[in-house]
Amino acid sequence: MDRLILLRHGEAEAGSETGGDFGRRLTARGREASAAVASALADVGLIPDLALVSAAVRTRETWAAMSGLLPGCEVRFEDALYLAEATEMQRQLREAGAAGVVLLVGHNPGLQELAEALMMEASGPAGTLSRIRAGFPTSAAVAFAFDVNGRPVFDGFFQPDPLG
Repeated sequence: MDRLILLRHGEAEAGSETGGDFGRRLTARGREASAAVASALADVGLIPDLALVSAAVRTRETWAAMSGLLPGCEVRFEDALYLAEATEMQRQLREAGAAGVVLLVGHNPGLQELAEALMMEASGPAGTLSRIRAGFPTSAAVAFAFDVNGRPVFDGFFQPDPLG
């Protein structure tokens, strides 16, 4: 893997028709923000080759809102990514065995924990690390490149305009 993009799902409804968390759908704002972040990623050339997406409804809908702006990307919906801890996300990434750019669409707190760990290892900007620590926002993405030794290098933070 040359680059990794960690993206938290878009804003979701408070509840679902079934009453369960897994079935929560995106709000209209969540769909718009997800598309806006996909556009921002595409604008800087961060087009994933592979998307690993939690099987939850809100993450699937996040991918659906993004996919038209990120052409040619293979997608895999993974049950194991639903509310996964950072260690499980890392395992899924290793097992994917993908080269190129990989996008992982997941949930807090695991996504936030993984992003924090990579930011610290990458010695990323303190302001960005503070934003992630304050609660990795919905529809936000953080990107990392990897050097020849496999160490992460901060490659950008993307968040939709909160007023948009």
